[in-house]
Amino acid sequence: MTGRIAAGNVLVSLTAYGADEVRRHGQVWFARLAHSAGADGIEIRSELLRDDAAELDALAALVAGSGMACVYSCAQGMWDASGCFDAAAVRDGLARAHRTGAAVLKMSIGGWRLGDVAGMNVLRDMLANESVTLLVENDQTRSAGSVPALASFFRAADAAGLSLGMTFDMGNWHWVGECPLQAAQAFASRVRYVHCKGVLRRPDRWVAVPLDVSAAPWRAVLRALPAAAFRAIEFPLMGADLEHATRQALGLLRQAEQSDE
Repeated sequence: MTGRIAAGNVLVSLTAYGADEVRRHGQVWFARLAHSAGADGIEIRSELLRDDAAELDALAALVAGSGMACVYSCAQGMWDASGCFDAAAVRDGLARAHRTGAAVLKMSIGGWRLGDVAGMNVLRDMLANESVTLLVENDQTRSAGSVPALASFFRAADAAGLSLGMTFDMGNWHWVGECPLQAAQAFASRVRYVHCKGVLRRPDRWVAVPLDVSAAPWRAVLRALPAAAFRAIEFPLMGADLEHATRQALGLLRQAEQSDE
C-alpha cells in the first residue's frame, strides 16, 4: 500500500476544483497541482473518473511516485436503494482502492435498513483480512447522513463484531437539518477523517463555501473532533492561480490544527 496516511495529514478532495473542470482536465492534472501546492495527499473521486482504466492507472503511478497519501471515494452506497447489501459495490471500491494505492476507501451506508444482520455479516467477512480501511461517511440524505441513522448503523455494526471508523463531513449535517457540533459530540470517538467545508444558506438551498467565509462554526467543530484525524479540503478552490489558492487553503487548515493543540 503506497498511499498511507499519517495522523494530521491534510489532503485535497479533487472535487474541490469543480466537477466540470475536473472532468475536463482529469484527476491526474489536479492531483499534480495539489501535490505542487504542498498537500499531503489526495482523495480520488469515482464519480469524476473520465476513463476508469487509464485514469486509475495514471493516478496509481502518481501516488506511488510522489508518496502522497490517498483516499478512494466511492459514490455508491454499501446498501442499495432497496435495502440490499451491495457486495459488488464494496468489492469494486476495495479493488479500485488497491489499484490506486489508496489506504482508505470512503463510502456511505446508502439504503441500509435496521435488521439486515446478514448484510452486515457479509461486510464483516469481506473486511476481515483487508488492508484497505473502510470509513463510513455522512452524506446529504436523512437515511444515510443523519445522527439517528448513523448511530443505529454503528450500533448494528458493533453488534456484528465489525469495528468501523467514520469520515465526518462537517458541512453535510446542514443538508439534513442537524447541528455539526452535536454530531461531533455523538461520533467523535469514531472519526478518523474530516471533510472540511464551510456552508452558506441561500434562499433555496445550502451551498459549500471556503471555510473563511462560512456561516458555520467550523473551528469549534474541528476542536470537538480528534486531533489525530486527517483532514481534507472539500470546499471550492477557485481563482486564476489554483496552486496559490490551494496553498492558502492548506495553510488555513494547518494553522487551525496548530491552534487547537
